[in-house]
Amino acid sequence: MINPTAERVQCGFDFAPRAALYQSPYVPYGAWLAEPLEAVHGQPPARLRPWLWYPGSLTAALKRESRGCLAVRVLSQSWRRPAQEERRALGLRPRQLALVREVLLCGGGVPWVYARSVLPMRSLQGKSRYLRSLDDRPLGELLFCEADMRRGPILLNQLRRNPDCRLAELEDAGDSAWGRRSTFWLRDKPLLVAETFLGSFRPAGPPCTGGTGQQPSDMKLGEAE
Repeated sequence: MINPTAERVQCGFDFAPRAALYQSPYVPYGAWLAEPLEAVHGQPPARLRPWLWYPGSLTAALKRESRGCLAVRVLSQSWRRPAQEERRALGLRPRQLALVREVLLCGGGVPWVYARSVLPMRSLQGKSRYLRSLDDRPLGELLFCEADMRRGPILLNQLRRNPDCRLAELEDAGDSAWGRRSTFWLRDKPLLVAETFLGSFRPAGPPCTGGTGQQPSDMKLGEAE
């Protein structure tokens, strides 16, 4: 049995109380839904819809959109208790810990996407142990390279800006943003990944899957590139 208090996570973040000082930049308005309620959430902008429903590797699509100038900035990575609805989605008990990782995906130096991943301890055993020390490597890109990975449905939500988070990079990011979330299964163990599109993300068009020329509507849910 791994004792999280006896191990240090990479990227300079501890399991210590210091992690509690960190504030997430965005928090969900309500439930994550396959079809958001228009009365509660409204509708996402037309330019974002193909990105929100894109079933392939978002990291790979963002790399193409940025012409290879995509970077990961780690905001926080520590063992902690996930939010209640995250525990419910992963089947965790109230006091169970998970590795919670939050990053910004920046295209050409501009923050495009805020991503939050929740990795239960039981999902980081054996061959998946390497996911504990990702440093600035994007989690999504690694997951889509795994032959025995499968993805659950894409759920959408609108997130609101957390006033207690004062990241200089997000000063002009807006008070709300649209996000998507999926449960990934790696070697039959669950991982939760949420990706929120910031106001500074202004894509030229829908994501393209690269050499195939396929658009998202041509692909099946969960199909890896």
